[in-house]
Amino acid sequence: MTLSIYSASIPVFKQILASLSAILDKADSHAAEKKIDPSALLSFRLYPDMLPFVRQVQIATDFAKGCGARLAGAAVPAYEDSEQSFAELKARIAKTIAFLDALAQADIDGSEERSITTGSGEKTKHFTGQSYLFHYALPHFFFHATTAYDILRHNGIEVGKKDFIGSY
Repeated sequence: MTLSIYSASIPVFKQILASLSAILDKADSHAAEKKIDPSALLSFRLYPDMLPFVRQVQIATDFAKGCGARLAGAAVPAYEDSEQSFAELKARIAKTIAFLDALAQADIDGSEERSITTGSGEKTKHFTGQSYLFHYALPHFFFHATTAYDILRHNGIEVGKKDFIGSY
C-alpha cells in the first residue's frame, strides 16, 4: 500500500489545529474565571529566550498553511501576525483550516518528489515534497503546537493529552 502525502499532511494539520482552537477556548474561560488578564497568557514564555504563546500559535498555523500550499504547488498565503486575543488566534486557526480544506487532494498526492525551496540567502533549504513534509514541516508544526499547549498547561489551564490530540 502506498502512503498518501495528502493523508499524512492535511488531516493531521487540521486535527491538531482544531484541538488547539478548543484549547484556546479553555484558556479564555480560565482567564475569565480566575480574573487573569488574557495578555498575561498570550505573552507568556516557558523561558526568556523562547517565543511567547501567541507566536507559537502563529508559527504552527504558518507551518500548516505553508506545507499544504507548497505540497499542492500553490502560493502560500501571507498572514499579518497581528493577533492579540484568543478570539483573533481562533480566527487565524479557522482561516488556516479553511485554506487547507480548499486544497485539492489530487494536487498534493504525488508531490513526494516535487522540488520545494524555503527561506532565502544563507537560510535557503531545498527538499523533495516527502522530505519537506516528514523531516521539516511536521516536526516544526508539532514543536510549536506542543509548546503552545505546554505554556497553557504550565499556567494552570486544565488540559491533557486528549485535548492536544483532539478528534480523529
